[in-house]
Amino acid sequence: MRKTGFALPNPWHRNLSKKYLLVAGVVLCVLGFTMSALENGQSGFFVHGLAMGARVASLVLFAWLTLQRRSLTVWIFWSMIAGLTIGLDAAHFALHLRVFSDLFLRLIEMIMAPLILGVLIAGIGAHGNSRDVSRLAFRSFVYFEALTTIALIVGLLAINISKAGVGLERGEIHSSQVAPSEDQSHTVLQPMQLTWDRFLLNAVPENLAKSIAENHILQVVVFAILFGIALGRLNEERKRPIMEFLDSFTGVMFQLTNLIMYTAPFAVGGALAYTVAHSGLGVMIGLSKLVLTLYVAIAAFIVCGMLPAALLARVPLRRFLTAVAEPAAIAFATSTSEAALPIAMERMEELGVPGKIVGFVIPTGYSFNLAGSALYLSLAAVFLAQAGGIHLGWTQQLTMLGTMMLTSKGVAGVPRAVFIVLMTTASSSQLPIEILPLLLGVDALMDMGRATINAAGNCLASVVVAQWEGQFVLSAAKANE
Repeated sequence: MRKTGFALPNPWHRNLSKKYLLVAGVVLCVLGFTMSALENGQSGFFVHGLAMGARVASLVLFAWLTLQRRSLTVWIFWSMIAGLTIGLDAAHFALHLRVFSDLFLRLIEMIMAPLILGVLIAGIGAHGNSRDVSRLAFRSFVYFEALTTIALIVGLLAINISKAGVGLERGEIHSSQVAPSEDQSHTVLQPMQLTWDRFLLNAVPENLAKSIAENHILQVVVFAILFGIALGRLNEERKRPIMEFLDSFTGVMFQLTNLIMYTAPFAVGGALAYTVAHSGLGVMIGLSKLVLTLYVAIAAFIVCGMLPAALLARVPLRRFLTAVAEPAAIAFATSTSEAALPIAMERMEELGVPGKIVGFVIPTGYSFNLAGSALYLSLAAVFLAQAGGIHLGWTQQLTMLGTMMLTSKGVAGVPRAVFIVLMTTASSSQLPIEILPLLLGVDALMDMGRATINAAGNCLASVVVAQWEGQFVLSAAKANE
């Protein structure tokens, strides 16, 4: 059969059309929101209608493009645009959408205690009790705690300097558990004013079931650590049934977390719609400041934390950077440090770290050395306080930092794990939690930076510990470069 004319290949034509639609959607979206932000009340019905039309058109284009993808991040992005549009153009209806964010928060609270309990016990109990492992574990944990503590402090300093959340303290964020009143700030801050001896006593559970029922996560963490240590002291035969149960239990909890995260787009859209309808577009300025603050803090942590550790351990910087480039790029592109785990272990062995150290330090670091996540936690927790108009003194912030040092351990591999830990910190510290779903809207941008530091930090940890053990030998191929 004779063919005439020229036709573009179908897949290529389809991809080109999607790119054009994406560009058109971005232009319409920026135009619509810019026109609304610049409106001064005297622009007239025509300008307002034009801005609303541009936003709705961009929303339709993004909806069509989103239906072609099954990525949660893409759906969250679309829900952000939808929430902003509804908040601006249907303010009365938007005020009723907060229920979606409240439901999401309740679902997260439901899984926090059992999830942390199962993961921490399994992670600690699996390491055994041999003398070599104990020595390696001790040195690894000393390094992990030093770096994550520096990361937490850098996050605290960064958010206290930038004050990214201060612009949001206009009454739009109130605790759903406490009615707004003159003594609300006293009610919120009272748990943060505990003395050190009361804090220590309250950290130990008197009844595990009561701690879980009342969502006292710190008490659950303490029990899990003690139980995990005791489990690790048993011989393999006696602890195998418990480890198998914990493996199945945590697997179920991971799947449940995945199911709950499918509701995140509704929570983000509902929270943004409610907040914009209540107080305007100013909330986005605070979230933009938060993202910028995070990346500045990451740069500061690299200079003040990771670089000194590498220099003190005499890590060959140029060769280490070459080896870590690929794992870091994978973590950045996928927004998850777990995706970089296999290639990170392979590259560190090629660099000269013994396999037994790589096999222990890097996987353990994914539970205990998430420096990027720790930095974000301290930064975001103070952001919540600033957004709620709550002043936290340095003593209160350091107390909260101590809580985060415990609650941030052992949740690697859990979808949106950092969000769960942040929820834990906010609940135990009585911070306003209503803005938490809003953070999911910019979480994809922040997660790329967090994941990169997590992956690179664990690679560096393996080299530092190997140097500490006196077993790091630069491979011949690397030495000759």
